[in-house]
Amino acid sequence: MPAPPPPPGDPGHAPTGVRDLVRERAHRAGPISFDEFVDLALYAPGAGFYEQGGAAGTDARGGHFLTSPTLGPLFGAVVARALDAWWAELGEPDPFVVVEAAAGTGDLARAVLDASPRCLPALRYLLVERSELLRSRHPTRLPIDPAAHVLGPMAPADEEDDDGARALPGRGPRFASLPDVPAGPITGVVIANELLDNLPFSLLERGAPSADASEWSEVRVSADLDEVLVPASPALAADADRFAPDVPPGARIPLQRAAAGWVRDALRVVDRGRVVIVDYAATTPDHARRPWHEWLRTYRGGGRGGGPLDHPGEQDVTCEVCVDQLAAW
Repeated sequence: MPAPPPPPGDPGHAPTGVRDLVRERAHRAGPISFDEFVDLALYAPGAGFYEQGGAAGTDARGGHFLTSPTLGPLFGAVVARALDAWWAELGEPDPFVVVEAAAGTGDLARAVLDASPRCLPALRYLLVERSELLRSRHPTRLPIDPAAHVLGPMAPADEEDDDGARALPGRGPRFASLPDVPAGPITGVVIANELLDNLPFSLLERGAPSADASEWSEVRVSADLDEVLVPASPALAADADRFAPDVPPGARIPLQRAAAGWVRDALRVVDRGRVVIVDYAATTPDHARRPWHEWLRTYRGGGRGGGPLDHPGEQDVTCEVCVDQLAAW
């Protein structure tokens, strides 16, 4: 008879759910940062919201929230028309590479294909989705090829051609599914629809002025999934003062370094073209003036969820994007 599994407190216990992961990390190193909690709640392998199949769409389709591509074909048709305009601006390159970050189940890519843009013969479309489960659905929506074929096929390099092999034109549209944004460089477009609001962020709260402590506290998460306020590090406090210098005690703001880093990296991918981001956005001072639960929201089962620490791994956690932070970082 096999031995019973060790209890959760034993060293041999392997955490499985988000609660277990938070508990294990907090017991080991103290309350975890809010951005670490968000990353676990959304993306922990086999346990996070998106890793368990959380996706946009109607409740009848198993979706937890709505985005423009899930409401119908109109948004995809608008994007297809924009792609044609950007393709023309670039001189109609072939291949014309489109990288869609946070592609979900492929709704937007499918709608773009159905809209039949003029750039289709040149189009090489890369669906980038971190969730392995959501990526597994791409072949049910689109003809998915290996990435090497999508960015090719490659013609042999001419002996006198210093540029090496080249992609053969007129072979589009082709689609590939990837877990990460490719390194580039590309000629084309990187597009992200409602991605930045799902990237991890720090959460800070302004305290009363004090001579011996920072006026900013960092919100952390305990092993019991409770909030714990600790003095913010000098770096976090300096950034908070930079973006929200005049806010009253009790005000909260996000610091969205991951979102700013993603934009910086996406810009590096594009050699000729553009990065296009669609999301809910405001500024850091605007966030500070509003109740924090208005801009830090959760969604579950087609409607609003509970507090951000409730039901970890079972609800989406989103934060309106601070455009002033993107620009500054």
